Amino acid sequence: MLILNKVAGIFFKSSKRKVDGFLRSFNFHPGTPFLHKIVLGIETSCDDTAAAVVDDTGNVLGEAIHSQTEVHLKTGGIIPPVAQQLHKENIQRIVQEALYTSGISPSELSAIATTIKPGLALSLGVGLSFSLQLVDQLKKPFIPIHHMEAHALTIRLTNKVEFPFLVLLVSGGHCLLAVVRGVSDFLLLGKSLDIAPGDMLDKVARRLSLIKHPECSTMSGGKAIEYLAKQGNRFHFDINPPMQHAKNCNFSFSGLQHVVDKIIMQKEKEEGIEKGQILSSAADIAAAVQHTTACHIAKRTHRAILFCKQRGLLSQSNAVLVVSGGVASNLYIRRALEIVTNATQCTLLCPPPRLCTDNGIMIAWNGIERLRAGLGILHNIEGIRYEPKCPLGIDISKEVGEALIKVPRLKMKI
Repeated sequence: MLILNKVAGIFFKSSKRKVDGFLRSFNFHPGTPFLHKIVLGIETSCDDTAAAVVDDTGNVLGEAIHSQTEVHLKTGGIIPPVAQQLHKENIQRIVQEALYTSGISPSELSAIATTIKPGLALSLGVGLSFSLQLVDQLKKPFIPIHHMEAHALTIRLTNKVEFPFLVLLVSGGHCLLAVVRGVSDFLLLGKSLDIAPGDMLDKVARRLSLIKHPECSTMSGGKAIEYLAKQGNRFHFDINPPMQHAKNCNFSFSGLQHVVDKIIMQKEKEEGIEKGQILSSAADIAAAVQHTTACHIAKRTHRAILFCKQRGLLSQSNAVLVVSGGVASNLYIRRALEIVTNATQCTLLCPPPRLCTDNGIMIAWNGIERLRAGLGILHNIEGIRYEPKCPLGIDISKEVGEALIKVPRLKMKI
């Protein structure tokens, strides 16, 4: 946790002139009446620089995004100083583009909402510094956003979903199950005890050298695994899901990664190839690891649904499971979750794929939700901090484990 003045450093000072010039490029309309609340959302928590303008009816007036995926694919993963530099180079252009597309003058904004937690420290610092310059210049309220809260609430932009509902957030940096009781009211049921599923799939893809595969060379690791798995036979490798005997809703993916690493090493010896070359069995390994991941996520989610219904945390008749985050766009994992929701008479909802990954729209919408509820709207920005690590809600995962809920076996015919 770092104090803003220390975080911003040289960028904060040097960006002031840029922000001044940036604001002068707009036609200001002081006093123009607007019927709706309008929020500018800014997202730089990891490797995407994104901004969007959203109103309180859910209309996306303008958006822009700069993805760093291509750069990080070449380096074999996200290097924080590289991500920081790319955010610095692109944030002004992206915010400007979102505002221009919206047709909204900065003076017409009701507030500015920005991700300040959790995420990569260096990346968060860029978004926070730029945002606070805008807030200072425009004299607008500032709404700090929790990245995972934004993912959880995105579904309320696209669907009519009332509180409470269960959310599964699965991405490259996070994996958690929580009951969403209100805009900033979460009960954490379980989380990953080590790495996130997206991170694990990316590491397996790198170990399989899928960037050298002609059909997968431009894909992220998770996308490459999903694509190649369609061509493979998961039954060629028998991989047990993690934590089969732990009766809680926590997750673990590092052990699964190590098991797959051993399989790959063994197959390399059998095929007589060196590390870095593509195995003939790569598609089968991709299919097996994807299936095991899906089964692990599905079982923990199944237990969460049963716990929530047992404790009256969700409706018995029309409970909703929302799945969001980058890994939520994996259709195989989504189908595994459909088997669970069908068995438990729940409704499965997912935002559109483009809103599952990091974006400015979800940040702006979270700002709208907080503006409506009157929560966390700051008029004094002195001492605002970013938090690279920050839990979501009240942790009741111990209570979930103590309930010792047995999960019925489901046939995962996907």
